[in-house]
Amino acid sequence: MSVWSWDGVVPVVDPTAFVHPDAVLIGDVIIGPGCYVGAGAVLRGDFGRITLCAGSNFQETCVAHAFPGKDVLVEELGHIGHGAVLHGCRVGRNAMVGMNAVVMDEAVIGENSILGAAAFVKAGAQIPPDSMAVGSPAKVIRQLSAEEIDWKRRGTGVYQQLAIEAPAKLAPAQPLRAPEPDRRRVKAPEYDPLVLERRGFSERP
Repeated sequence: MSVWSWDGVVPVVDPTAFVHPDAVLIGDVIIGPGCYVGAGAVLRGDFGRITLCAGSNFQETCVAHAFPGKDVLVEELGHIGHGAVLHGCRVGRNAMVGMNAVVMDEAVIGENSILGAAAFVKAGAQIPPDSMAVGSPAKVIRQLSAEEIDWKRRGTGVYQQLAIEAPAKLAPAQPLRAPEPDRRRVKAPEYDPLVLERRGFSERP
């Protein structure tokens, strides 16, 4: 990872988190236990604090920043999809922000809610808990079922497992000129519903 202090404030990464070598952390950034931060992500804590709480993920090319004096908070089990932008906002516990969505200053995504891909949440907007919100500007279209909330939790569990496996599996390489005969397929992490308890840093959702 590329880590930069800002005015003497140094990012913090828990030893059980995985931050990709091509991610960038600047200043007042706190990455909690069991988090996953993908390649190309930028967490820029030069104006306010950026916190990823235990078991959350911040996927490839996501950006977090804020206006001066404001913070970005992703609560426990938060799930930030590829290319999303968080600016001075809060993402509640076990909530998901879809791919390429934008969440603006002082907006709140409620606990267990899902924000659809490419949605835009305007400054100060409140998405209530257990909701599905889509569109630009984002609007709540319905409540989520218990099954859908569990589906989201399971998806986040896969990223928690990925954070455990990535240090051993990720390695620099040179491209091959052609596929090998009988090329092996990559095996995705298996979801383990007890992964957080076994790591000893979170309660079960």
